Amino acid sequence: MKKILLLLLCTVFLFQCKDDDDDDGNNNTSTTIPYGKNRYTKEIDGVQREFYVHIPQSYDSTVAVPVVFMLHGTSGDGEKFYNISGWKEVGETENIITVFPSSGSYCIIEPDGQKTTTKWNTPPDAEWIFCPNETPLDDIKFLKEVVAFLPTKFNIDTRRIYLVGFSNGGQMAAKCAIEMSDIFAAIVESAGSFYLDTTYTPKRKLPITYQVGNDDWGPGNEGPDLPLSQFDSLLNSFEDFKYYRIKQRHINHFDLNPNYTITGDTASAVFAHFVSNNNEPNNLFQFVMVKGLKHAYPNGTNHPAKAAVQNWAWFKQFTLP
Repeated sequence: MKKILLLLLCTVFLFQCKDDDDDDGNNNTSTTIPYGKNRYTKEIDGVQREFYVHIPQSYDSTVAVPVVFMLHGTSGDGEKFYNISGWKEVGETENIITVFPSSGSYCIIEPDGQKTTTKWNTPPDAEWIFCPNETPLDDIKFLKEVVAFLPTKFNIDTRRIYLVGFSNGGQMAAKCAIEMSDIFAAIVESAGSFYLDTTYTPKRKLPITYQVGNDDWGPGNEGPDLPLSQFDSLLNSFEDFKYYRIKQRHINHFDLNPNYTITGDTASAVFAHFVSNNNEPNNLFQFVMVKGLKHAYPNGTNHPAKAAVQNWAWFKQFTLP
């Protein structure tokens, strides 16, 4: 009876009402569009997982819109990258729904010791391992559940869903490029990628960008600066070097032609462009080296570049077949 009276009042006075029994984490049962920031939770294998969804003011529920996922790095969470990545702002200007999931938090062991922090579950393809007592979460299952959830709330163009990841999130993006390449139209790996010297078989060979700063290459993701004029030599340097490894992993995993072309400006950013060995038009990889960028996702404040703007300009040319 209480619910009936509440719904009647809402109808008469055009209130935006909330139903405490709604289990999607947003508790919004009104037909009013939930513009702006929304926090949702989903139970995956008995664990509550959270993700933030930003709905732009220009969103119209009669029009299918693209979606961009942004995965945070180590020690971050979805809300942090909601605030600092620049993607919610691009979502507003370009009418994109943007999604910011949170990873799990674990005890991990790195080369420099043990710590507790947030991490996406990328091992064994990582430079760290879980402590023996940890039970890693299934992040692929989590992200698939979020993708499946979105069309139940919003009008999604399922052929235009994209993914960006930074650092450990970039490693997770690389994992998604293998296991979820039938879902994402294109992927950006920022300052994190494959680690193991192996070959994976992706569900689909898709467009991928790997971007990294010329100050982000040594132990601890620190410089000093590498000259952009030597980009070609750096891509073909000794096998243990970060740039060479990442280039080679993508060639092997996605059957790319090892020959590439270089474009760009050594005063800002240079690009190595790779294409398919089999003339598949959307089987593309570009390796981007950004001048003056440390281990960060550039947002216009931590670096002059605005990666979300640039990544979207690249994303929007691709659609899932």
